[in-house]
Amino acid sequence: MTHTWQITSVDDAARARIAAARLAAEHGVSTLERTRLVTALSAQLRQCLVKGGHWRLTLRTTVPSAAGDAGRLTVTLDAGADEAGPNGACPNEAGSRPSWLASVGVPEPGHGNGAGPARVPRDRTAFADALLSADEDTSRVLDRLTEQERLVAFHREELHQTNQGVLALHAELDAADRVQRELFGAERKARTEAESARRRLTFLADASAALTASLNHEEILSRLPRLLVPDYARNVDVWLFADDSRARGRAAHPAAAVTAARTGRPQYAADHPSGLPGVDDQPPSALNPEQPLLCVPLPSRHTPLGVVTLTPPREPWSADDAVMLVELARRAGIAIDHAQRFEHNRDIAETLQRALLTDLPTTPGLSLAARYLPATHGLNIGGDWYDAFRQPDGGLVAVMGDVTGHGLHAAVMMSQLRTALRAYAVDGGTPGRLLTRLHVFLHHLQPDLYATAVIARFHPDETTVTWAAAGHPPPVLRTADGEVRVLDARPGAMLGIPLHQEIQDHTTPLPPGSTLALYTDGLVERRAEGIDPGIRRLAAALSGERAADLDHDLEGAADRILEPMLRDSQRDDDVCLLLCHIGGPHRADS
Repeated sequence: MTHTWQITSVDDAARARIAAARLAAEHGVSTLERTRLVTALSAQLRQCLVKGGHWRLTLRTTVPSAAGDAGRLTVTLDAGADEAGPNGACPNEAGSRPSWLASVGVPEPGHGNGAGPARVPRDRTAFADALLSADEDTSRVLDRLTEQERLVAFHREELHQTNQGVLALHAELDAADRVQRELFGAERKARTEAESARRRLTFLADASAALTASLNHEEILSRLPRLLVPDYARNVDVWLFADDSRARGRAAHPAAAVTAARTGRPQYAADHPSGLPGVDDQPPSALNPEQPLLCVPLPSRHTPLGVVTLTPPREPWSADDAVMLVELARRAGIAIDHAQRFEHNRDIAETLQRALLTDLPTTPGLSLAARYLPATHGLNIGGDWYDAFRQPDGGLVAVMGDVTGHGLHAAVMMSQLRTALRAYAVDGGTPGRLLTRLHVFLHHLQPDLYATAVIARFHPDETTVTWAAAGHPPPVLRTADGEVRVLDARPGAMLGIPLHQEIQDHTTPLPPGSTLALYTDGLVERRAEGIDPGIRRLAAALSGERAADLDHDLEGAADRILEPMLRDSQRDDDVCLLLCHIGGPHRADS
């Protein structure tokens, strides 16, 4: 269906605009599309009125078909085709203006006959009403726009609130992330510090074990630098006051080391503060101003023994490193002090023991050979001793004894027992009587100290030997024909135990050519097998000696007997051997 309007005035334009709006509404065009169409048409009509002349507006509608084809409302505005110009052109436009065309979809057919909506009343009042009512679509669109604006504002507020929540959540997540990173950093730092502390403690324990494993202070001094370089020091210098008179101690010492020796406090010499706990800061050393120094005293029970001076490794010392180094110096000082005391006591004990192990007497018809070997572990001085001396009646007493324990105290007690035994022997008495008196003496002199001993008495007018033992390994006798037997008659108990005892004498024939061996348990006892197998080995070694060698080379025989006996010994106890040989004629087969 087609409707046409000639536009020459404002009224014509208004009626055409009203007709277009009503026709679009009749065919169900949406308010928004209808408003867009009418607004665009109004703009074109305004231009036509401004330009003047004749214009033709055509409204053409096609309704939707049963086949599903969409309907259209097409609006055409062009110059009017009248008598004023050829080809239907407006004289004012001279046919040069192109047509304006717009269209909208028609969702449904019109509800009337198609003429009603296009008729616009000519009455001025009705026309004015129709013209004003044509803007109702615009009002509806504005209302819709207002609702949309309110909805947009609502959603904008919701979006703002959501954004605020998201921002707050992001802030919380960032804060949680920072806290987590801080916790991870703290955990890594704690783990690193724990590992460093474990490493320092392990080093301190291992270093302490290495320093205390030796009782030689020179060896301790040589181990200390090897322990510290290169992890905790680049260079280490140990200044031991007791060795300062030696050539190596005459070199100049840093002022900080002298201050550490005088005050007993660690000193740090550098051109900057150390910040180390318990360490005093000093100016740089004049000997080497560019090199920082840490001077730590080596303490003992009363005064420092020396000072150890360290130069830092690649990294400066931390506070924990300083604490560990001071503790290591303390332990090194204790180890050196113990070693020096041990060496002092060892020297005294060795001097005492050498003084006590006097030369053996010479007696016609009786040869003596003795060997004493100190233990190779510990103080090296024990309570083992041997002795031989004459009695007023011409007899000779041979003694083998062992005081429990080691060290200077055992050596002193051994000296007292030896002296007491010699004093008792001046009054005479048999071996059993001498041991009984020695037992009473030791019990009253030192109730918590014990000893073992064996005494053999030889007399030139007798072909026997009288002997007695108190808790001591039994003597071994070799006769001239090479037969060996152990004199294992019942001995007395150890000397000094809180027990009253009368130690018995035993007498054994001693023909010429016989050899009696007295010894201590260090010669025959082994931890893994006891004492009996060792006594059997001693008997075999003594039996293997030739009679002529025993007659003419008793000293050599003593060495030959010791050699197989000490082959498997750990030498953790003193070894003492005394051979007593009665001279006799040689046999042809010997």
